[in-house]
Amino acid sequence: MEKLKQIIDGGESITVEFKQSKGKLNKDVFETVCAFLNRNGGHLFLGVRDDGEIIGIKDEEIEKIKKEFVTSLNNSNKISPTAYISITGVEIKGKNVLYAYIPESSQVHKCSGKIYDRNEDGDFNISENTTLLSNMYIRKQSTYIENKIFPYAKLEDLRTDLISRIRQMASNQRDNHPWISMDDINLLKSAGLYLLDPQTGTEGITLAGILLFGKDELIRAALPHHRTDAILRKVDIDRYDDRDDIRTNLIESRDRLMAFISKHLNDKFYLEGDIRISLRNKIFREAVSNMLIHREFSNPYPAKIIIEKHRVYIENATKSRIIGEIDPFNFSPYPKNPVLAKFFSEIGWAEELGSGIRNIFRYTKIYSGADPKFIEDDVFKTIIPLDEQATPQATPQATPQAKIEDDRTHDILEFCRSPKSRKEIQDYLGIKDRRHFSKNILSPLLRGGLLKLSIPSKPTSPNQKYYSEVN
Repeated sequence: MEKLKQIIDGGESITVEFKQSKGKLNKDVFETVCAFLNRNGGHLFLGVRDDGEIIGIKDEEIEKIKKEFVTSLNNSNKISPTAYISITGVEIKGKNVLYAYIPESSQVHKCSGKIYDRNEDGDFNISENTTLLSNMYIRKQSTYIENKIFPYAKLEDLRTDLISRIRQMASNQRDNHPWISMDDINLLKSAGLYLLDPQTGTEGITLAGILLFGKDELIRAALPHHRTDAILRKVDIDRYDDRDDIRTNLIESRDRLMAFISKHLNDKFYLEGDIRISLRNKIFREAVSNMLIHREFSNPYPAKIIIEKHRVYIENATKSRIIGEIDPFNFSPYPKNPVLAKFFSEIGWAEELGSGIRNIFRYTKIYSGADPKFIEDDVFKTIIPLDEQATPQATPQATPQAKIEDDRTHDILEFCRSPKSRKEIQDYLGIKDRRHFSKNILSPLLRGGLLKLSIPSKPTSPNQKYYSEVN
């Protein structure tokens, strides 16, 4: 509260704006929101005059004004792209004030079709100024929200078990990976997840670090709208047949998405040379990673993966550079979140930039006999066609061996809803050969992220158990 009083006492500026809004919202309040989003962010106070005098908001109007404010921000005709901003009622000097912090956005926003920028203590329509518009787009393109620093987030707010798991995964990629010998904080710094801003001196864990390792409550505080939806819609096309509403870190989000796909899509027997590979995993390993790491996190639009009868439909918000369908073999890729992309590459969850889309294209053609589509706009869409053999309803057409292995994977994941030991899983399947079980069944499920370790820091512990998060 004292901090808000100090901001008000400092008067209006490039990052502070007052609006009276005693009985209703000022008409120009959203021009200020738009300008703050497009510039450096800022503090918006409703119930304060331009000269800083607190006049307050009528008690009976507070909830109406709050509702109108939030509703308008989610109306693309008012603010586009829409923005997720909360507004809070506070009492200052005995009077009701509504306060909202508007973060700087990595996108260019419009208010009622016009682009506003902030200069000194005013909001200016720059829609017709090509020079200022060009400068704004250049500035936004060089801004990655993944690098936003949260100076009050501490190491104890992170999941150290996930950091241990990632350290092990990195070592599986390279025997001498530098993360192996680093402590947690230095691993974060090495991965670009802990930064120092040389302009402001602000230092701390970044949004990327929070999204990868944060406890769920920290993620909700840093990015309240963060969500990924996995939906099966084959029979009940108006609603859904199965769903996983995922609101957790990106590592476990990836695990749950892959488990959902394994549960609802068949794999097919395919030899590449003399080695059997999983076409399903080849395709969706890339598709899921792309959806998680190349999304625009400042946009509240939820990422979605929808399994339908004849296709899988994936979409996530993005900062579009081109509009329309992408030719996988004739395009110049660029990273939406380069730190996250590099991180996933280090642990073997993503290919080199651009090759992921080409792999999806290649293996989808084999998997379903048709080409996928990639469509870039403010929402990036990936459409992966399915044939009858890709759906569980058509399993008699799949090879017997593939059918057996699909059913077994599903059974293991169901059995391991609660943690189970290696022996318990082996006994459940009726497999006597421990070496065969560990090499050909347990290890692939661990590598694919479908099963997880209860003691990730000690993979060979005699007390180790394995669990899944199938819903």
